[in-house]
Amino acid sequence: MQTIQSIDELEDLYDEASPTSLTKVANRMTPLYQKWIEASRFLILTTVGPEGTDASPRGDDGQVVHITDDRTLLLPDWQGNNRLDSLRNIVRDGRISLLFMVPGSNNVVRINGSAKLTADSELTCRFDKKGRRPKTVIIARIDEMYFQCAKALMRSNLWHAGDESATVPTAGQFIREVKDDFDAETYDSGYAAYAEPKMW
Repeated sequence: MQTIQSIDELEDLYDEASPTSLTKVANRMTPLYQKWIEASRFLILTTVGPEGTDASPRGDDGQVVHITDDRTLLLPDWQGNNRLDSLRNIVRDGRISLLFMVPGSNNVVRINGSAKLTADSELTCRFDKKGRRPKTVIIARIDEMYFQCAKALMRSNLWHAGDESATVPTAGQFIREVKDDFDAETYDSGYAAYAEPKMW
């Protein structure tokens, strides 16, 4: 199989970028982008580190990030599995990207920038939920933001396809695939109850 070895070789395969795809880029939060971000309850955080890249879904029951100014977002690190892949990467290499989604919209808003991590109580207490706080908060700086072309979500029919989960493996089955004696059925049937007190 022949692989592409240069940027020139790559660019020769494609037409020029559409002018709008270049002029739509903002270097800070605009009023309309703020409206979108405030409506988003779900994002994908991507980071990079010595071991490679990482992508992590992040969600909340309301606004997924807090906006502090037109260049800064705060993303709480709510309780998860404690692998800390994204957080380790941020400590060692601050480059990040964020993809914000709003159910029903085929647009995706993308932010590229940098991040730092803090456990400062002044910031963690902003996210208090029923007496619980995140252990850390990601402070994200916006270098550029723009809306992503809608074609990917249009092709996938993501918001209108309905529940297709009956035909795919469960989390318990994924674990049993690498650990033969794992009780996948009990894990799957009990996970919602297990997760409920650990959501925040």
